[in-house]
Amino acid sequence: MEGIEHKTISTNGLNIHIAHKGESGPLVLFIHGFPELWYSWRHQILFLAGHAYRAVAPDLRGYGDTTGAPNNDPTKFTIHHLVGDMVGVIDAFAKEGEKVFVVGHDWGAIIAWHLCMFRPDKVKGLVNMSVPFLPWNPDGDMATLLTRAHGEDHYMSRFQKPGDIEAELGKMSAETVMKKFLTYREPDQIYFPKGEGFRYSPGDTPATLPPWLSEEDVQYFASYLQKTGITGAVNYYRASHLSWELTTAWKGAKVTVPTKFIIGDLDLTYHMPGLKDYIIGDQFKKDVPLLEDVVVMEGVAHFINQEKPDEVNKHIIEFLQKF
Repeated sequence: MEGIEHKTISTNGLNIHIAHKGESGPLVLFIHGFPELWYSWRHQILFLAGHAYRAVAPDLRGYGDTTGAPNNDPTKFTIHHLVGDMVGVIDAFAKEGEKVFVVGHDWGAIIAWHLCMFRPDKVKGLVNMSVPFLPWNPDGDMATLLTRAHGEDHYMSRFQKPGDIEAELGKMSAETVMKKFLTYREPDQIYFPKGEGFRYSPGDTPATLPPWLSEEDVQYFASYLQKTGITGAVNYYRASHLSWELTTAWKGAKVTVPTKFIIGDLDLTYHMPGLKDYIIGDQFKKDVPLLEDVVVMEGVAHFINQEKPDEVNKHIIEFLQKF
């Protein structure tokens, strides 16, 4: 991919694979989401490296060419582990005393919010996409709350039992699984009724690729899903309750890093209970006092940085150039 380089660093007991480009300039850390890879940021890496930034994008714990995560133990996938991994990446690439820019999407956004909350000394500015800051909720963790709201067929509920969703998705090819996830455009939630696969698009239903996603892109993602399985990725959800327990001390804590937030109006996250009002209302700004801008892109679904790379690149660099 046009000079993108690859290296592996050892940190937190892992060997973390990192794609990077750019020899000089401010450092930008890209954190991918579910069920993706560093490759999700291919457009942003090339763009920012071409504008005098150093772009780094790891495969997260349990994904891609990153190895060493104990996939048979979901307790090793808490938010503290995930943030610790990113601190290790920052330390490996940042100059002494250098604060970095962070760009996150989906689970990467969740990690980025917590990185900024736990270690604001490491971060100069944040651009997050698709998942807003979710303050610690005394009513329970994210998976528990969404199961209450949407029932046992909701994807977060189906992700909880080890082996369950692995068997469900194992009935499909890795290519089909990736196509189903990446092309999902319903503002409603994703459901996996037992034995039926995706409620709205069963495994035997052909998926038409949009212009922004090629067969080669799908094959890249699928090759790693085939190699690693999906257990590492769904362990993030299986550790949700433990992460909730471990972050009790951050009840009422705010994110005090300059921030820009971007989401598509067709994103299923935007339509989760209460989130749309939270994002466009006043409370988001109260929880993230240095939130400078909220961008709701029309006609765009969840995988926003891949679907609209040029627009997203423009939003990112406009924010970074303020510093």
